[in-house]
Amino acid sequence: MALVTAVRRLAQVSLREYSRRSTAVQWGAWQAAERSFTTGTQPLRSDSKVTVHFINRDGEKITVKASPGDSLLDVVINEDLDFDGFGACEGTLACSTCHLIFDEEMYKKLGPVTDEEMDMLDLAYGLTETSRLGCQICLTKSLDGVVARVPESVADIRQTKDGSA
Repeated sequence: MALVTAVRRLAQVSLREYSRRSTAVQWGAWQAAERSFTTGTQPLRSDSKVTVHFINRDGEKITVKASPGDSLLDVVINEDLDFDGFGACEGTLACSTCHLIFDEEMYKKLGPVTDEEMDMLDLAYGLTETSRLGCQICLTKSLDGVVARVPESVADIRQTKDGSA
């Protein structure tokens, strides 16, 4: 009986000591975290944005600022640009409605075209040697000032033969 009592006391003392130590460690970690806590957001600065120029089907130039890492399709959607039929597959590489045309110099900066993108480009109206799909172009600082021309028509299977949706 004495042995059982001694083990219980030892367990209670060990448990209290463990609880006190872990609380102190947790409190210390919490205080350290509190001191170094930041929101993780930085103020939006225009120098961290990339300027993108779109030339719509009417020849109008539309200039927007976008974040590096966004695709050109994301930019069109986020800026609520009204390019009829643009991005029908929502960037899943299942259509060619986000077809854009670039000048030769900028086209070379865009990176390689995948086989899947080339397959979709084959379906695009007004295909040129410098055509790409906007959903496959991710913005980088080196693309600052890019000019993307929207073709005059789009191959959108959602439209009927008379052009209505």
